[in-house]
Amino acid sequence: MIPLLLASADLNPAALHTAWDWVLAVLQIIAIDVVLAGDNAVVIALAVHRLPARERLWGILIGSGMAVVLRVGLTFVAAQLLQMDFVKLGGGALILWIAVKLLLDNTGDEKAHSEASSLWQAVWLITVADITMSLDNVLAVAGASKGSFGLLMFGLGLSIPLVVFTSNLLAKLMDRYPLIIYFGSAILGKVGGGMILTDPVIASRLQLSSLSVYLAEAACAAGVVLGPWLWRRRHAARRQS
Repeated sequence: MIPLLLASADLNPAALHTAWDWVLAVLQIIAIDVVLAGDNAVVIALAVHRLPARERLWGILIGSGMAVVLRVGLTFVAAQLLQMDFVKLGGGALILWIAVKLLLDNTGDEKAHSEASSLWQAVWLITVADITMSLDNVLAVAGASKGSFGLLMFGLGLSIPLVVFTSNLLAKLMDRYPLIIYFGSAILGKVGGGMILTDPVIASRLQLSSLSVYLAEAACAAGVVLGPWLWRRRHAARRQS
């Protein structure tokens, strides 16, 4: 995720003095959108993976649209919310829960999970995840736009096709290579762990080094993958006994 330091960026449109300043700002926004589209795309792809082809398309479109709507709505409060205690802590916990749920929904017995999957269930999971992950995303684009409302809207609008394309591609790849599902859940686990560790309450008390943060994020990534596997293994052993 883009560091919270962007909250202190110069948001004065006058900072864009020359044509080169505008070009550089546009390139920065494109780069940010490309990088940040991945997190949202992983959530959407995992959420719609079990759906039929037609409902999958609608899930991707609605989920991507919700991601952008949420970013627009959060644009003017992102920096303030991210500095509030427990906001990122709660958001990170939600992401970890969603990562585990999506992994359980997309692996194991096909029949057991296909009945539980629905378009609106997928949209609900996408929306909850987007609410928590869009704060950092909005802050990053707002910092790069340097106060220009036009550039901000450009950045938010550009994220729509990027998320749609990436999530659609990931969903198709998951059909052929189920191992990607585990990687996707691990990515969400890392994101959730990172949000928890950067919450002002946690960060001020633990004061972890960069290496400690990376190790903790890796532990969260491994946990959301190994946790469901251990739970299934234990559940299967109980059924056999």
